[in-house]
Amino acid sequence: MFDIGFLELLIIGVVGLLVLGPERLPKAARTAGLWIGRIKRSVAGMQREISAQLEAEELRQKLKEQERKLDDSVNQAKRSAEQAKRSVESIADTPNKGNGGQADSTGAQSASAGQRLDDAVDSAARASSSSASASTLSPAPSDDTASSEHKDSATR
Repeated sequence: MFDIGFLELLIIGVVGLLVLGPERLPKAARTAGLWIGRIKRSVAGMQREISAQLEAEELRQKLKEQERKLDDSVNQAKRSAEQAKRSVESIADTPNKGNGGQADSTGAQSASAGQRLDDAVDSAARASSSSASASTLSPAPSDDTASSEHKDSATR
């Protein structure tokens, strides 16, 4: 902080001794030390506060930059989505115009095929569930019945 060497401190001490006297010099030195400590602490506090403010400002700038980039990305994604929507709509409109009534018959055929597929899946599901329920309804032979039948066939 101050560039004071030993010789300067000695001169200050001698002048203080002559001005204040031996009785008040220790109290004055203690008071000066307290004031210097307070000043150092307040300067260090100000430096920390300034550093914190600078860091906060840097973070704000980075946040604004990231926010701007995010907005740009969102806008670009919106434009891409709108462009894709327009291209899908143009593709969807193109077959109907070019094929005339043929697109309608193809759509009806695919709907009919889809319905037949759904019916086949439903009937297969019903058949498998009915066979599963039939197997659960018929009781399995118990061990007693099987063993008694085996004994009867062995004795004959």
